[in-house]
Amino acid sequence: MSWLNNYVRPKIRALVTRRNVPDNLWDQCPSCDQMIFHRDLKSKLYVCPHCDYHMAIGSEDRFAVLFDDASYTAIALPEVPVDPLRFRDTKRYVDRLKDAQTKSGCQDAVSVVHGAIGGCQVVACAFNFSFMGGSMGMAVGEGLVAASKLAILQKAPLMVFPSSGGARMQEGILSLMQMPRTTIAVNEVREKGLPYIVVLTNPTTGGVTASFAMLGDITLAEPDALIGFAGPRVIESTLHQTLPEGFQKSEYLLEHGMVDAVVHRHEIRPTLIRLISLLTSPLPDADVVDLVERSVAIPELGEVVPKAEMLPPEPHDDDAPLAEK
Repeated sequence: MSWLNNYVRPKIRALVTRRNVPDNLWDQCPSCDQMIFHRDLKSKLYVCPHCDYHMAIGSEDRFAVLFDDASYTAIALPEVPVDPLRFRDTKRYVDRLKDAQTKSGCQDAVSVVHGAIGGCQVVACAFNFSFMGGSMGMAVGEGLVAASKLAILQKAPLMVFPSSGGARMQEGILSLMQMPRTTIAVNEVREKGLPYIVVLTNPTTGGVTASFAMLGDITLAEPDALIGFAGPRVIESTLHQTLPEGFQKSEYLLEHGMVDAVVHRHEIRPTLIRLISLLTSPLPDADVVDLVERSVAIPELGEVVPKAEMLPPEPHDDDAPLAEK
């Protein structure tokens, strides 16, 4: 009977026993509803292979693709008061923060790192939309200020990848105060002559759009990203008008001069490498040419206007007198 216990019974048990299959092996595209294997989706940088829809991507996955050899150093965000207003709606704000930290694995909605991109040292700041919709509170403001100070200290370009629903209502006026603070911080980077590059992702709205997100020296955007202050539904309900097709999408903003380029996620890294090279490389040496100036009198006005001395133009057949022709 040993062969029944050792061979037949395990075979029958394997056939009837239901295996525990993880429920997170497949992801559904929110645009075309196609199911995508999670490893294939990650290898595609969370871009749908069927409809090219750009899904949300975490800061760690973005940094791993962005930096050379996926090597970068994260900095600790400055500590801020937790729940300074003791806010409570259907749940306490402290509990919401704990749930968001457990779900996303991040301390707050922003991550700041520094490393090399194309051999050039840069400071990068990316939002995590999975953390309370990437909302901007005091921790996000402190993160942007810390990133700006680090860029100035290292004399490195500053890159920001915003993805946010706007200010964090649980922090009230303290959240709104981060708009001028972040604006001043990135302006200090620009005053030092350091490049400030923004890559707008889906969505970028509210107070983030109204502050540092639209102040880049170069502003890029991912395809079909929602970019604006208020959402389309809020605008339509306020104006009682139908908005143009594609309104507030990155392509629409490109046509109206709000962004410099719409770049596919697969092309973000090579595009940023080219931009950094152009913005940080010194200009080539050139010889200075002295122009000998002379004064030319204008009879009608009696003024003397300096004019650079130029060689007389070579004669042309059309300039010859008619008699000579």
